[in-house]
Amino acid sequence: MKQSFLLAAALVAIPIAAAAQTGLTPAEIVAARRTAYALSAANFTQLKAQADAGADVHTLVFPSRVLARWARTLPTMFPAGTNLPESKALPPVWSDRAGFEARAAAYAAAATAMAEAAQSGDRAVFLTRWAAVRQACSDCHDTYRSPS
Repeated sequence: MKQSFLLAAALVAIPIAAAAQTGLTPAEIVAARRTAYALSAANFTQLKAQADAGADVHTLVFPSRVLARWARTLPTMFPAGTNLPESKALPPVWSDRAGFEARAAAYAAAATAMAEAAQSGDRAVFLTRWAAVRQACSDCHDTYRSPS
């Protein structure tokens, strides 16, 4: 699991918009963001599983911070021209960019608060903040992601 956290951190640390300037095709950008989403989902699921299993939530600071970094980076992973059929992104990602970026910022704030709860060692607060991150994800997906 620690390896998946490190891999997720590496993936989200690379702004895809900058990668596009180095020659990635739109299809490669979509593939990279889908992979990063899968890694973030695995990370997020493991956070809950570990907290529920009684792990010391102090150990969840790093993966929680990874999610916050991912959320801050997320809008850069949707440059113009990457609304391809294999992407689950809906047109409002580009037509309502301010709203999309606001949802990503809300996700980042929720994940940062979750990391702060992990740092405090308070499991109950951590789990409450985990639920807030989940809600932030759902709020964004409701408008900007195809359910199929």
